[in-house]
Amino acid sequence: MMSRRNIILRELNGDDDGGGETVASSNCFKSRENSRYRSEKIFPIYAMGNSNLEDTPFPAHSASDSVSDPIWDAIRAEAKSETEKEPILSSFLFASILSHNCLERALGFVLANRLQDPTLLAAQILDIFDNVIMNDRGIQHSIRLDLQAFKDRDPACASYSWALLYLKGYHSLQSYRVSHALWKHGHKVLALALQSRISEVFAVDIHPAAKIGEGILLDHATGVVIGETAIVGNKVSLMQGVTLGGTGKEVGDRHPKIGQGALIGAGATILGNIIVGEGAMIAAGSLVLKNVPPHCMAVGNPAKIIGLLEEEDPSLTMKHDVSKDYFEKLAIGSTDGKSNGRPAC
Repeated sequence: MMSRRNIILRELNGDDDGGGETVASSNCFKSRENSRYRSEKIFPIYAMGNSNLEDTPFPAHSASDSVSDPIWDAIRAEAKSETEKEPILSSFLFASILSHNCLERALGFVLANRLQDPTLLAAQILDIFDNVIMNDRGIQHSIRLDLQAFKDRDPACASYSWALLYLKGYHSLQSYRVSHALWKHGHKVLALALQSRISEVFAVDIHPAAKIGEGILLDHATGVVIGETAIVGNKVSLMQGVTLGGTGKEVGDRHPKIGQGALIGAGATILGNIIVGEGAMIAAGSLVLKNVPPHCMAVGNPAKIIGLLEEEDPSLTMKHDVSKDYFEKLAIGSTDGKSNGRPAC
C-alpha cells in the first residue's frame, strides 16, 4: 500500500529527459476534474497533459516547415511593432528576436547574454542552451506554456515579447529547465555552475534536481528558493520570496510537494516533506509546516486552514485576498468557541 506522501510523477515527454514534470496524482488527495487551461483554448497545440509528446505537432524551426507557431509569430509581430515605436531598440530587438527562426534560439540568445560572465562567455552558454533546448521536446513544450502563463496571469506583462526579453521570473525558470536537463543527463557540475550563475543574476535559487511542471508563473521572482527534492505541479503560481525548503540536516526526500493549480503568496515559507494540495492557496507571509488539503486556504505563522476556495485553480485567477465570507466565518467560529468554553480553531 502506498504511503500517504507517495506522489506519482509522470514525465510529460514519456522518458527521463524532459523539462516538464508534474504531480500527476496522490492517494491522499481527492481529485477534481481539471478546468481547461486558457492557453488550450487559444493555442490548442500547446494543450497540457499530453502523455505522449511525440504525437504533438511542434512549432517550425525553419521557414520550410509547415507547422505554425502562434506564440513565436506573435512575438515577432510584437518585436516589429516595438521597433517602429522605439527605433533606438531596433538593434536589440533584431539581435534578440527578429534574427532568429524559432523561439528556442531566441530564448537561448537572450539567456546567454543575461548569464554570461568573464569566465563563462555568452557563446559558450549559447552552445549549452542550444544543444539542450533544441533536442528536448519537453522543454520546447514548457517554454511556451510558461510564456502563456506569464501573459495570462501577470497584468504587468502586456505581451509575450515582454516576458521573453525583460521578465527575470521567466528567465530564471527557463534557465532552471536547462540546468535540470543537464543534471538528469549526468552533467551535475555544469548544472550546479549554471544554477550558481542563475542565483547571482536573477536572485532566484532553484536546485537543478528539483522537479517543476509547466504553465508556471514566477511573479517578480526575487528571493524564490526551491530545494533539491521539491516538486511543483502544473499551473502553479509563486510570488516573490517563496521558500520551498527543508527543516534541517536530514537527507533524502525532504522538501515540499506543491499540487497543480496552487497559488503561493509572497514571502510564504513551506518547510519539510509535506504536501500542498491541488488548487490550494498559501497566503502571503505564511509559515507552512503541515499538509494543506486540496482547494483550501492556509494563513498565518504557523499556518492554519481557514476555509475552502471557490476557484478550481487559484493560480489562474491570482486572487490573493481573503474574502469577506472567510472573515465572517472566523468571527462566528471565535464567538462560538468562547460561548462553549473552548478555544476556537
